[in-house]
Amino acid sequence: MLFLCCVKYINRNFSTLQLYNIATIFKLKFMTQLENEIAGVKRELVNMWILVQSQLNKAKEAMVQFDKDLAREVLIKEKRVNSYELKIDRDCENIFALYCPVAIDLRFLLAALKINTNLERIGDIAAGVALHVVESSVNFDTRALESTSLLRMFDEAINIFLDTRSAFEKEDTVLARSIFKRDDVLDAINENAVETVSAVIRDDMNAMTEALYMLSIIRKIERVGDQSKNIAEEIIFYVEAKILKHLESSNRKLEGED
Repeated sequence: MLFLCCVKYINRNFSTLQLYNIATIFKLKFMTQLENEIAGVKRELVNMWILVQSQLNKAKEAMVQFDKDLAREVLIKEKRVNSYELKIDRDCENIFALYCPVAIDLRFLLAALKINTNLERIGDIAAGVALHVVESSVNFDTRALESTSLLRMFDEAINIFLDTRSAFEKEDTVLARSIFKRDDVLDAINENAVETVSAVIRDDMNAMTEALYMLSIIRKIERVGDQSKNIAEEIIFYVEAKILKHLESSNRKLEGED
């Protein structure tokens, strides 16, 4: 009954043009609020990206310089990475509940949730490297780091990760697609890791513990490449509405059937 009374009042007191104007103003205000919320999530993601980038850089420096204090700093700051993840998750959930986004806004939020998880996992990897530095009783030999290609791998992983942020901020899907090929470098080093690390042990049996730590770090850095590829897929999904997940494995299955 109350609803019918409201409808009659509106029909008597407002013309069709006035109602249209009111609806337009309401829609613009609603969309502006949604855009502001999405912009806020994007800023938070970029800030988290920068923090994780710093974590990777410090983890590498701690490994090369065998700086246990710097490694401990990485472990302490891991809590900040986790806090970012929780906040971004909550913010995305609130936007879903309040605004029911569609089209590119919906795709962005879906991608943001996954990228958020990828960033947190890369933060975990940086913390894992730092933990190895803290636990190790001997420093990592520079020649061993070079012969196993660990230094080159770490540098390439950091550069790839940096480019994922550039692709995200600029919505550059060409740059995002370049990540897939560049990850092959990390995969190749990882595949040869057992052989190269074994060579380090053969040269010096006393370096066995150090070599095993390096093998573990190589495995971890390879996952930075995998997470970066996942991020690149989400950037392409949100910008172009194209789903690339599992596409490579599906193509390989089809080639095998042929």
